[in-house]
Amino acid sequence: MKYVSTRGTAPTLGFGEAMMTGLARDGGLYVPETVPQFSHGEIAAMAGQSYEDVAFRVMRPYIGGFFADDEFQGLIAAAYQGFHHAARAPMVQLGANHFLLELFHGPTLAFKDFAMQLIGQMMQAALAKSGERITIVGATSGDTGSAAMEAFRGLANVEVFILFPHGRVSDVQRRQMTTPVEANCHALAIDGDFDEAQARVKDMFNDFAFRDGVRLAGVNSINWARVLAQVVYYFYAATALGAPHRAVSFTVPTGNFGDIFAGYIARRMGLPIDKLVIATNQNDILDRALRSGDYRTDGVRPSISPSMDIQVSSNFERALFDAYGRDGGAIAALMAELKAGGFRISQGALEILRATFASGRCDEDETLSTIRHFWKETGELLCPHSAVGVKVAEEQLGRAPMITLATAHPAKFPDAVERATGIRPGLPPHMADLFDRPERMTRVPNDLAALQALVRERIAR
Repeated sequence: MKYVSTRGTAPTLGFGEAMMTGLARDGGLYVPETVPQFSHGEIAAMAGQSYEDVAFRVMRPYIGGFFADDEFQGLIAAAYQGFHHAARAPMVQLGANHFLLELFHGPTLAFKDFAMQLIGQMMQAALAKSGERITIVGATSGDTGSAAMEAFRGLANVEVFILFPHGRVSDVQRRQMTTPVEANCHALAIDGDFDEAQARVKDMFNDFAFRDGVRLAGVNSINWARVLAQVVYYFYAATALGAPHRAVSFTVPTGNFGDIFAGYIARRMGLPIDKLVIATNQNDILDRALRSGDYRTDGVRPSISPSMDIQVSSNFERALFDAYGRDGGAIAALMAELKAGGFRISQGALEILRATFASGRCDEDETLSTIRHFWKETGELLCPHSAVGVKVAEEQLGRAPMITLATAHPAKFPDAVERATGIRPGLPPHMADLFDRPERMTRVPNDLAALQALVRERIAR
């Protein structure tokens, strides 16, 4: 299996190189050269299997010979042994044809754990073989950072730097990043929003002297391995509801487009997905782009679903790459236009995207009312991001069962949940003392040179 860049000029890599590289050297994102296809029988055989077994079956075609089968199975087992539900990703029923896929039973209470715990195991195994050291730099709108800290804390050959927008994440999200005691964990509160933090990370990758000098690696969803690990729960959930014998639909609350792009890959692999629905909060650039054809930023507005407060959705580039017939030059031109504020999607590409994805938005009042309604009607307590998904999903219900991805535990956003229901959700036992732990973080400016100097200084210690 080989991987190519969405911008067409970076070297073609194998799985291990693509995982350790993250962002391609031409600024693009790596995608598989071809997407493996599963037969009806192969998908049917996943029904009733453990999450770990489904993970091995789904991901194995993508890794080539980078890991032997028994080694890869061991890495998968280690990745999910710290989850707090035997099913890993259980489902609950919200209505006659509407199901909630709970993706928050990992160590940091968010869906990012499914990918980050595995990529941590895979990177650690690769580094043990090579003896190399790496510097991980990532940007987070809230959940990626804590999941990365949890996955890599204490490793002798890894330094982890996470940029998060100062004052724009929940208290729980912040403390999950600022309370690890391990010296290789560095929480950086940047003066700016997530898009600016993400831009600085990409700037570091595109400064090749810096990138090579500190052995930079990425764990944001720009990293293909992150997306690949998320493909698994689409197969796991769909086969539990009867796939491939019947189609299912998915609604995904998304900001950076990685989680729903994983669903797109699952569909291309042969999973019968009827609707693949993008759910956005008030920062609705993805919904606006599909409706109007214009992908144009207009500033990030802070919301009660902060992990979705994004205007520059990195993984949308991967979807555009396919919609434009895998024309890397066309994608490079669009991304150059985006730096100036936005671009117009061609009519042909827009028709392909509209045939692939549906979309909807949910404002602040609708988010609160959705949390309130489903608590009263079902006893299910939704985090605000999951509520965005549920509200949009309710508008898209059809004959196929609808599965909405619940992306975070409600206790990560207690203020919003309490505002909607009067109930303040408590943290689970393994995190009950989070607010008693001392915090350690550094306030940093939105300045590339200053950030690079800080990284160099910390890794030299």
